[in-house]
Amino acid sequence: MELKDVLKKEIESLAEELIELRRDFHQHPELGFQEFRTSKIVAEYLRECGIDVEMVAETGVVGVLKGKSAEPVLMLRADLDALPIEEKTDVPFKSVYDGKMHACGHDGHTAMLMIAAKILAKHREELEGTIKFVFQPNEEDAGAAIIIEEGVMENPKVDAALGLHLWTPLQSGKIGITAGPLMASSYYFWLTIKGKGGHGGAPHLAVDPIFCGKEIMNALQSIQTREQDVLKPTLINFGQFHAGTNPIIISHQAEMAGSVRCLHDEDARIRKRFEEIVSHVCNMYGAEYELTFKCGNELLDNDPDMTELVKRSAVEAAGETNLVESDLTVMLGEDFASFANVVPSAFCFVGVGDATKSTNMPHHHPEFKLDEDVLPLGVEMHVRGAMAYFEKFQK
Repeated sequence: MELKDVLKKEIESLAEELIELRRDFHQHPELGFQEFRTSKIVAEYLRECGIDVEMVAETGVVGVLKGKSAEPVLMLRADLDALPIEEKTDVPFKSVYDGKMHACGHDGHTAMLMIAAKILAKHREELEGTIKFVFQPNEEDAGAAIIIEEGVMENPKVDAALGLHLWTPLQSGKIGITAGPLMASSYYFWLTIKGKGGHGGAPHLAVDPIFCGKEIMNALQSIQTREQDVLKPTLINFGQFHAGTNPIIISHQAEMAGSVRCLHDEDARIRKRFEEIVSHVCNMYGAEYELTFKCGNELLDNDPDMTELVKRSAVEAAGETNLVESDLTVMLGEDFASFANVVPSAFCFVGVGDATKSTNMPHHHPEFKLDEDVLPLGVEMHVRGAMAYFEKFQK
């Protein structure tokens, strides 16, 4: 009997194992590039399923499952890392580590892909291609780019990629997918303004970096409100502003930090304009500056053909009424984008939001919870996505 005919029953038979895995990971969260316990469990599990395993970036796990043919190669990806958050939930399997918590769903992602790997390995003779199961470390701080540099997209060379995220803003059981920009690029900035210190009673003898910083904050808002097409969202946020030691002292320096987020592909132009404004304002007030940008995430832009493939899989798995195609785009980042910029890819949201179960808290919140009843649906999306891709390739 073909896999698609027995898929739901096989997932149902592994539901208890799925939840046990997720709860174990939740109870033992590990931060980015510290996922040693988690990656060891994943690697051993894949090997027991007869899947070839390699490590990447120390705590990343790559499993390669060869089907009837070597090509094409599809990547299925999950993320491993937790967050530096003190958990405030009342679940019996809450984090045993102070200041560490799975508050974004990565514990569920890891468990779902492990079960999907087990099912697909059982049916490897039905697969018209190869699957690369990538369990990525440090998603919260651009781990994808690092494992790409280490060759995760090669040997065998990846032809396409699929990913998903358990999503509390979406109602439980719904699957959200849309072509084009889905999640914003994010660049973090650190700006140091160098003025001239002095006495609060004689500001004319000083160069006030706080005043200069305030003017920079105001001037930069013109980018997103007056210079950029409002249909191409751009968001500039300041998260830190540090300066001064005493009420009567004009500081010699101010330090600011924040992020620039774009739901379009003109982020390089935005950063260039950002620095132009900083330079002009500092020059006007007689200050100097140092500005550094760091890429948090690239723009996550879903490939149209891969998106259609995921839509069909979603309808098969959850029914047409549970497919959501609008009001999904967000200014949050997701470093699956790094893979999507290398090969045709699609990324979808699997809804776990249910107010009656208190699973509707925002991601990265200390009371974040998952609707575990939805986890089997995530497994099914992985498996159906792989099947659909290989069928499309053969046609």
